[in-house]
Amino acid sequence: MKKQMTIIGFCIIVSIFSCKESGNKKTMETAGSNTKADDSLLNSAHNFFKPLPPVADNSNNKVTESKVKLGKLLYYDNRLSKTGNNSCNSCHNLANFGVDNKATSTGDAGKQGNRNSPTVFNAALHNMQFWDGRAKDVEEQAGMPILNSDEMAIPHKGFLIDRLSTTKPYPDMFKAAFPEDPKPLTYDNLQKAIAAFERTLLTPSKFDKFMQGDRNAITQEEKQGLKVFIASGCVSCHNGVGIGGGTMQKFGIVTDYRTLTRSTTNDEGRKAVTKNKGDKDVFKVPGLRNAQGTFPYFHDGSIANLDSAVIIMGKAQLNKTLSAIQVKQIVAFLNSITGDVNPDAKTFPPELVKK
Repeated sequence: MKKQMTIIGFCIIVSIFSCKESGNKKTMETAGSNTKADDSLLNSAHNFFKPLPPVADNSNNKVTESKVKLGKLLYYDNRLSKTGNNSCNSCHNLANFGVDNKATSTGDAGKQGNRNSPTVFNAALHNMQFWDGRAKDVEEQAGMPILNSDEMAIPHKGFLIDRLSTTKPYPDMFKAAFPEDPKPLTYDNLQKAIAAFERTLLTPSKFDKFMQGDRNAITQEEKQGLKVFIASGCVSCHNGVGIGGGTMQKFGIVTDYRTLTRSTTNDEGRKAVTKNKGDKDVFKVPGLRNAQGTFPYFHDGSIANLDSAVIIMGKAQLNKTLSAIQVKQIVAFLNSITGDVNPDAKTFPPELVKK
C-alpha cells in the first residue's frame, strides 16, 4: 500500500511539472508569436509613417530662442487684429488641441469664417497650409489671416507695423530676434517670428514611441486599429510624419461628399484658387495627429463625431463600409496619436497681462 502511494505521488509530481512545462512552453510560444506580429506591424508602419522630429526647422527661418519668444507673444496678442478682439490663439487655442472646436470661427468684427480652423499643432511639418493649399508654409500662412477682412481685419501691413513700433516691448524684441537686420520690425519678420514659434508646436505621442521601437507603447486594440488603417487604404492619403498634411485630394472620390456630410455650404475647395474645373472639391488632406480633440471635422466642420468622420471617409474615399468593430479599432489607433505640446507654449505671456 505504501509503495502504491509512493508511485501515485510520483506520478502526480511528474504530471504537475509536465503541465507547468507545457504551460511555460505555450506562454513562450504566445510571446514569440506576439513579438513576431509586433515586429511585422512595426515594419509595415515604417513604410508609411515617421516619428515626429524635435522641431520642425526651416533653413530659411532658423528657430532661435529669441525668435520663438517674440513669436509666442505675437501669437497671443489681440493687437494683431484691428479692433483687438482676436489673436491667433482665438481660433487656434493652444490649450485646446490648437483649435476652437467650432464649425467655423468668429472674426475680429464678428463675421463668421467659411471654413473650419485646422489645428496649428504639427502644421509646420505639412507641405502646404489652408484647406485650399494656397500657402506653401507656416511663414507664408502666418501673415494671411491678419490681413483677411473676415478674420483679423488689419487693413494693410503698414497699419500693424506702425502699431507695434510704438508698443513695448516689440521694438527691442524684434531687434533681439533679428539682430542682423538694420530695420528688424517688419511684416516679413513678424511672419517669421510667429512661424518659428509654430515650428515648436509638435506633439509627440505614444505612437511615436512605438515607431521608435517600443512595442508596448500602444495597446493591442490600437495595434489592431493601425492594421485596419493600413489594410483599408487610409494610408494612401494619411501618411508621413503628420499622418496627413502632405497632399491635396478630392473629397468624394467615390461619391459627392455632400450626400454624406449633409453640408449646407457648397465649398468647391481649391477650384476657388486655381479656377480649374479639375480642382473642384479638392482639399488639403488634414494631418490626423490629435484628431481626438480637433472636432468638428472636415473643411466645413460639418461632422462632430470622430466615429462618423471615419465612416464617411471609408465610403467617400475608399468605397468601403467599415464595420462597427473596424471603426472602433481605427478610432483607437487615432487616439494613440494624441500628444501634447510643451506646457510653456500654453502659458499666457506675462507681458500681455493687463495691470
